[in-house]
Amino acid sequence: MQIAAAWSWRILLVLGVLAVLIFFIIQLRLLIIPLLVAVVLSALLVPFKNFLVRRTWPKWLAIATAEIGTLVVVAGLIFLVATQVSSGFDDLRQQTINSYNDLKSFLADGPLQISEADFNAYVAQAWAAIQQDSQALLSGAAALGSSIGHVLAGVLLTLFSTLFILIDGERIWAWIVRLFPRKARAATDGAGKAGWRTLQNFVKVQILVASVDALGIAIGAAILGVPLAIPIGVLVFLGSFIPIIGAVVTGTVAVFIALVYNGWVVALIMLGVVLLVQQIEGHVLQPLVMGTAVKVHPLAVVLAVAGGSMVAGIAGAFFAVPVVATVNVMVNYVAGGSWRTPPAGLAPPPGDEPPPGDEPPPGDEPPRDVPPHDAAPPSPPVTEPTLPKEASPNG
Repeated sequence: MQIAAAWSWRILLVLGVLAVLIFFIIQLRLLIIPLLVAVVLSALLVPFKNFLVRRTWPKWLAIATAEIGTLVVVAGLIFLVATQVSSGFDDLRQQTINSYNDLKSFLADGPLQISEADFNAYVAQAWAAIQQDSQALLSGAAALGSSIGHVLAGVLLTLFSTLFILIDGERIWAWIVRLFPRKARAATDGAGKAGWRTLQNFVKVQILVASVDALGIAIGAAILGVPLAIPIGVLVFLGSFIPIIGAVVTGTVAVFIALVYNGWVVALIMLGVVLLVQQIEGHVLQPLVMGTAVKVHPLAVVLAVAGGSMVAGIAGAFFAVPVVATVNVMVNYVAGGSWRTPPAGLAPPPGDEPPPGDEPPPGDEPPRDVPPHDAAPPSPPVTEPTLPKEASPNG
């Protein structure tokens, strides 16, 4: 009972601290979410910037190329999707209306004999269920962009945070390490660097997985003649950054467009293409590539995404896996204890350098085995005087 009580109050204390931390994160979500997005972007852009610097590029030019290049890529994707959707929107809307009327006619005249009133009631019930079940996801979107001003402020904060991380990321991390007690700085520095490497691996692998999903589904849609193949590919690429949920939603959109525009036969084939691509991702890319990069069990991924979506909606589902992967590596590093005996020749963690004045500068202190030139010569050893032995009584 004593051991159980000791563990109980400690667990309650840790849970209380986590609850307070999550509360403050939710209250400051308009600040925290752009900062986290900047960290994820920096995990991708910092290696690119370092690569350019190693190729003798000036640092300012490498940083500008990384930052402006990201803006150009994002703007290009948005422009491409907008032009594709605007060019085929009228045709798709008319085709959607025709498919909706055909479905109602089939249900009314077919074997089901569903009247229009019953059909409308079923549609209303389904829409109400979708709205109720999607509150967890929509709450994150509403929190992230409840107004145009919040969205613009978040974008600007993300850009500025990314820029300063690219410029001065090492000094920012050194300042964070110095906030910890001196004895904990080695563990903090090593755990942070291990987590940063894991985050970099996650971003690279996630881009690879998202690209494979987007290319597979977009090529399948183009071959089947499904309209808006390019926007579907871009949507799949963005949705793949949210594990499980993103794949289901984007795949459903692709099948729905095929059903509305091309009929149920092409929709079934499109469903097979989506399932094939997701099976390749789930059984090849995720275990072999993603599992090696982040070392997180699939069950932990599912639970993290579900918990993140319930706590913070879309933003929580997006950041759940990288946060869990990074924290997992950091905890394992601290628990492993390798930071207690750093390899010889490595620089001390940031903040562990001795302050000025603690050690004399080289050359000011004479060697210990050589006496100073102005010191007095050593005194001869003191020996006791020897006295003559007394004669014995026997002479």
